[in-house]
Amino acid sequence: MTDSAALMGMGAVNVGERLLASVGKAGPVAPLFAAAADIPDAGVLLAVPALVACGLLRDTPKLFALPRGYYGLESIFVLLALLALARVKSVEQLRYCAPGEWGKLIGLDRVPEVRTLRTKLALLTATDAPAQWSAQLCAEWMQDDPDSAGIFYVDGHVRVYNGAQTALPRHYVSRQRLCLRATTDYWVNALDGQPFFVVTKEVDPGLLQTLEHDIVSRLDKDTPALVSAEDLATERLRHRFTLVFDREGYSPDFCLRMRNRRIACLTYHKHPGANWPEQEFAVHAVQVAGGETIEMQLAERGTNLGPLWVREIRRLGRGGHQTSIVATDYVSELIPIAVAMFARWGQENFFRYMREHYGLDRLISYDTEPIPDTVRVVNPARRELEGKIRTRTGLLSRKRAEFGGLLLHEPIEPARVERWGRHKVALQEEIAGIDKELGELKERRTDIPSHLSFKDLPEDQRFDRLAVQSKHFIDTIKMIAYRAETAMVHVLRDQMAKHDEARSLLRGLYRTEADLLPDYQAGTLRVRLHHQANRATDVALAHLCQQLNETETVFPATTLRLVYELVSPPAATQPADEPRVDDSTGNDSVGVPTSPPTAADPPQPATSTAQRPEPQTNQGLLPFTGSTQSPRDPEV
Repeated sequence: MTDSAALMGMGAVNVGERLLASVGKAGPVAPLFAAAADIPDAGVLLAVPALVACGLLRDTPKLFALPRGYYGLESIFVLLALLALARVKSVEQLRYCAPGEWGKLIGLDRVPEVRTLRTKLALLTATDAPAQWSAQLCAEWMQDDPDSAGIFYVDGHVRVYNGAQTALPRHYVSRQRLCLRATTDYWVNALDGQPFFVVTKEVDPGLLQTLEHDIVSRLDKDTPALVSAEDLATERLRHRFTLVFDREGYSPDFCLRMRNRRIACLTYHKHPGANWPEQEFAVHAVQVAGGETIEMQLAERGTNLGPLWVREIRRLGRGGHQTSIVATDYVSELIPIAVAMFARWGQENFFRYMREHYGLDRLISYDTEPIPDTVRVVNPARRELEGKIRTRTGLLSRKRAEFGGLLLHEPIEPARVERWGRHKVALQEEIAGIDKELGELKERRTDIPSHLSFKDLPEDQRFDRLAVQSKHFIDTIKMIAYRAETAMVHVLRDQMAKHDEARSLLRGLYRTEADLLPDYQAGTLRVRLHHQANRATDVALAHLCQQLNETETVFPATTLRLVYELVSPPAATQPADEPRVDDSTGNDSVGVPTSPPTAADPPQPATSTAQRPEPQTNQGLLPFTGSTQSPRDPEV
């Protein structure tokens, strides 16, 4: 009732601070938690330690800045990450969320309106700070978990644009089997599907060009040295890291250039040739990325692709189909190479999961930006001419087939022979005309360049690109959220019999209700979660709370240490078929929560960004962020 009766809008009960902030006399307001019960979606606060550990607030004060106002930098970042985990897939969907209830989750009276949040996003993305932030996080993720930085999966994701702000080039969308206006994002992921970074291409030059000019140069700079310089100098077959991509990137010349840079390539063979004898295949017990062990029939040969020799590995399927892969990794055993290649579908599953649960393709901003003049684009005149050549080539093939099939099956009579002869002569003349026209088109093609600089495009062919920095910023937030969710999934699986259901359980936990009990004298913020549908889920949740409590995470921009617990310990009765767990989860009863400090006893958190303590990074505190359990998520 208080929220709905607020004079300054729904939930805006902190009138004094808001008035002062509106005239630049106060702000940003420090989070101040009050005791509250049954807050919807409060379970999403479980993710705060993982979000902080994954770098949500790492170096943000150095790269981002907001003018003085009611909402601080930390509050905006935390809100965006929590919204992503709660499956609020776009900023507009915040209109349909209770602003006062969400405000309680971040220690404020209410969350900003959509218009205010869009204004903050525009200020945060006005420079190239999002790109710098993403690059720093990527380098830190690789350094924190070097085992995941040995194999990189690269694939393009076509993001369809249905608006009318600009006429983007058309791309083929395989999942819809249509050519639609879109932008291509090239993602770089680890073996378990966790993302490192993304490269956006409004004008898509193709996977090979993006790999060589954008991705490899960045990996050269950020990838930790897994092999010493001495080993590379003495062992000429060693490589620094491996790139895994699909058939679009198949190129022996590219593989040779990468080999000279001590980078191994792993891809499907585009021209595998005839099948190998089935006697060459041997059955191998292979532990796939999901942790399960399966049997694969594998065989290997050395293959000469012209510029270099490669290892060709084939897998024999049940129906006799042979899948051929080529690798310039001359050191690893047969089985790890096969596992790495066939685990590439984990990246496709990542795209599907992110589209469904994180709104990966959602438009962030309606703004457009000019494309740099130096960008190379396809020449429209050349494209039109190529279309005509393809049309005439197809027509010529059909006419030649018709001419070849023109036989006289009827009795030989003068009238019928004459009619058949006239038809054949006419068809031959038509073929000659098409052939001549096709030759002229091909001669014209040699005089027209295939690509132009964007500045040389005709005026009616030019277009703008969608805002890049805002999309990059939100994508980085979603990458952090996905990594935090994955880290929590690994913890839950320790107490779950069905590992595939861990993400489904976590999504339900994010939307569950919880009580908030701040104690400013003790310096704690208790998040008391309600019981779940069954005891097994309660046991897994209690284990997660215990692991999170060990991190001793401080809620951003406050001095309150987060403490997670159930309203009561899980039921004492334990079926024999369930694993035993330690129920000492810190769920001891607590007294009445202390009220927020009064004016006579002010709280410690400061009211300005400059006076606040450095954001807690929890780097190295989360035991599950570098977990090696189940590197491939079966559900994703």
